[in-house]
Amino acid sequence: MGIWDEMKKSKKRMTLAMNKTRGSMAEQNYATGRTMQGYEVERTGRGSDYKERKVDFLTGRRGPPTYVEVKSGNAHLSELQKKTKKRTSKYREERY
Repeated sequence: MGIWDEMKKSKKRMTLAMNKTRGSMAEQNYATGRTMQGYEVERTGRGSDYKERKVDFLTGRRGPPTYVEVKSGNAHLSELQKKTKKRTSKYREERY
């Protein structure tokens, strides 16, 4: 392996790290914004990023849950996310 191959690998690693950081920031911004709008936002395990419910502060009632996948840039849904979207009627994909 030459120096050029090492440089290509290094560039690829840096790009992937930046994409991961950008995605994490988009998720945090989404959760903060929805909380400020009166939604209860809960992190989920697999298939989506968040489960959110509208909360009425006067009565304390909660609306039905909606599953949300936050994507940044030109990212695509994974196979598990596509399966979850097909199985669940209340599934949204948010772009940041």
